[in-house]
Amino acid sequence: MDIIKELNESWGWAGLQAQAVVGENDFGNLIIKDEQGSYWRLMPEECGCAVVAPDRQALDVLSADHEFLQDWHMSGLTAIAREHCGPLGEGRKYCLKIPGALGGEYKAENLASAPLHELIRLSGDLARQMQGLPDGTKVKLNMVD
Repeated sequence: MDIIKELNESWGWAGLQAQAVVGENDFGNLIIKDEQGSYWRLMPEECGCAVVAPDRQALDVLSADHEFLQDWHMSGLTAIAREHCGPLGEGRKYCLKIPGALGGEYKAENLASAPLHELIRLSGDLARQMQGLPDGTKVKLNMVD
């Protein structure tokens, strides 16, 4: 699966025109360079994807920020996921079974692993459907085959 193509198909509606993935963590968070030279952060567990730096210089500053790095590495949660779910297989990332954007908790019982391309697709689809909804809005998921 071409990750750039998946990013553009799943998150293009939000304005992302991905050119390259320049960083990733064990939860499928990606730092993505777009065609205009801005840098986006995809956070599948929160169904979010937004510009975090307008250019490389701003990304370098962000990359030295202690708070950003702590959030980025997700060290404590990654250790819990590794213990609960085992090591990651090829192309897989840890994830929340119920995304945080839908009230899912950051606890062992809500952790799993999934193929990265599925996390990109699902988070983009959920985010598109939820855009504009006020925080706290009740949603109903209908699962279809």
